[in-house]
Amino acid sequence: LGILLTYTYATKEAMKKTKKAKLYVPQIDCDIKAGKIINPEFIAKCPPGCQDIKYRVYGTDIYASFSSVCSAAIHSGIIDNAGGKILVQKVAGHSGYRGSFSNGVRSLSLPRWRESFLVAEGKPRKGVTYPSTLEYSSSKSTVVKSGKEYQTSPVPNLATQTATTTPPQTTATTEPFTTTPKPATTPVTSRTTTAATTAKPRPALHRVRDTAFRGSSIPSSNRNVLRPSTGVQRQEPIAAFRKPAGSPAHLAMETDLWKPGLSLFDTGFSSKEELQTKPLESRSQGNPNCKVDLSFLIDGSWSIGKRRFQIQKRFLSNVADALDIGSAGPLMGIVQYGNDPSTEFNLKTYTNSKDIRNAIEKIPQKGGLSNVGTALSFVNKNFFSDANGNRGGAPNVAIVMVDGWPTDRVEEASRLARESGINIFFVTIEEAAESEKQNVIEPDFVDKAVCRTNGFYSLSVPSWFSLHKAVQPLVKRVCDTDRLACSKTCLNSADLGFVIDGSSSVGTGNFHTVLQFVANVSKEFEISDTDTRVGAVQYTYEQRLEFAFDRYNSKQDVLSAIKRISYWSGGTSTGAAISYALEQLFSKSKPNKRKIMILITDGRSYDDVRVPAMAAHQSGVIAYSIGIAWAAQDELEAIATDPDKEHSFFVDEFDHLYQFVNQLIQNICTEFNSQPRN
Repeated sequence: LGILLTYTYATKEAMKKTKKAKLYVPQIDCDIKAGKIINPEFIAKCPPGCQDIKYRVYGTDIYASFSSVCSAAIHSGIIDNAGGKILVQKVAGHSGYRGSFSNGVRSLSLPRWRESFLVAEGKPRKGVTYPSTLEYSSSKSTVVKSGKEYQTSPVPNLATQTATTTPPQTTATTEPFTTTPKPATTPVTSRTTTAATTAKPRPALHRVRDTAFRGSSIPSSNRNVLRPSTGVQRQEPIAAFRKPAGSPAHLAMETDLWKPGLSLFDTGFSSKEELQTKPLESRSQGNPNCKVDLSFLIDGSWSIGKRRFQIQKRFLSNVADALDIGSAGPLMGIVQYGNDPSTEFNLKTYTNSKDIRNAIEKIPQKGGLSNVGTALSFVNKNFFSDANGNRGGAPNVAIVMVDGWPTDRVEEASRLARESGINIFFVTIEEAAESEKQNVIEPDFVDKAVCRTNGFYSLSVPSWFSLHKAVQPLVKRVCDTDRLACSKTCLNSADLGFVIDGSSSVGTGNFHTVLQFVANVSKEFEISDTDTRVGAVQYTYEQRLEFAFDRYNSKQDVLSAIKRISYWSGGTSTGAAISYALEQLFSKSKPNKRKIMILITDGRSYDDVRVPAMAAHQSGVIAYSIGIAWAAQDELEAIATDPDKEHSFFVDEFDHLYQFVNQLIQNICTEFNSQPRN
């Protein structure tokens, strides 16, 4: 009996040890954002003191991945300011995140983001393996500061997908389960491609084009027509590229300080790096730190020739390798243009670099002219659609490859694409020589097309045979999503201040009509703390700040605040109201916001409007004036920013105000895109 009792006790102790697997919980700091951690699901310990305004949170219940993990956990009520263990699970990006105040933390609203996460109590889920160290996007791992035992107990599933984790790790189990964790992925060294291995043997570098020529004597309309050799061909430029001693260029490429004058070929890469694509760590889902939806517009015109067309395709394959294509990272499609554009494959056709390389190899050359403007219009209208795999939360990027110069105009098509939020890059190869510039239809076409003219969005390559050197610089820029400025549009980058006439001549009923107009205009903007912000001032003889730019950070909150504005009644001192708005609203604008004032009045002012309006213009405020009934036309023009015809409106009755909503928004967007893009 004693032996039996001893055996039973030993068996129970063994079962307890099996059930209580020791798991080490990594500790994270308050400022760690979910997007910086590569692991799709993990348990971590938050320190005390994360309930601080400096640790930003975006969303409610489901949070954007650039939120502080620990502050989001406090906001959701999982832990308090004393810290504690939390379970984090990554999920797909959302088209909108709602801000709220909860548990002492104010979360902010956000129109969209590429990745989200959920937070739950720090208990492991059945059958899921959790890492004891976290993998960061900077390739640094958190050292385990302390480890504690805890026991597995089932918790509700947070999402429909089960995430995998990375070693080192311990599996917590209680009994056999139908759902088993996937084994951790082991990094696999991908092949390194060099010019010697990827290119077929070819003759020595020729100094003349192989199929077509361009010269100052050829009309630009015939530039791309394939002609037989006449013995007079354009010389192929031979350039020596040397990195200046002590060049800081490689530092500029790694930091946020882009230097417009920086040469593409002064990037700090060694000659070996220039001829190779870097070995990529195997990721089945792609590079999560480069989540962009990318369209390549490739030049299929006859001027490029068959040989250079092959070089272009090899360049695209190397870029696809360097990007690490995948459903959780960058997606890539290709449009080929000549006379007319056509889609070779869209964003959802292939989800890994290998398949894209194979598809690129099979692309035949179209021929024809170099109609880049037509191609940009095609991409803007057709490519970035839900049906073609556009994800919404990922920035849209269009990279245009151009041999020499386009044969049509690009400015208008590019402007419309930028207004749609497309970040346009240009890679120009063998720009026009001085003797050829007379053939260029649109001088400075690159600056008229790209997202910004500061040099970040354009790469100039002197020869097709040095195009391989542009792979890494281009990938670095495309993946720097914080710098993709054209994701900002006329509707999500302003501080919008309404200055509303509340004088006795307006009347209660008409005042409500004015407020409806203000609400209808505000509805058109993407409103949050990081996008457009809205404020309002009402005036008579006196002025009243109804709400400031930082008061509300969601569209619904703004619309509710507009509805609550009470009619004041009194005189009409429009000049004093402009000065008040300048001091109380626009002096507190963020540096990166466009300051827009919309002033609505129904009569002539009792004071001077010209001096206050001039002060507002000089401080960078873009002023729109809307007059009703008895408003003075000369005052409306003085208040409005030049040209006043585009910034000033007049309507004879309050009930007709609604007619100007679309026109006002259109003028705001036109003005936005006409500003200098440097």
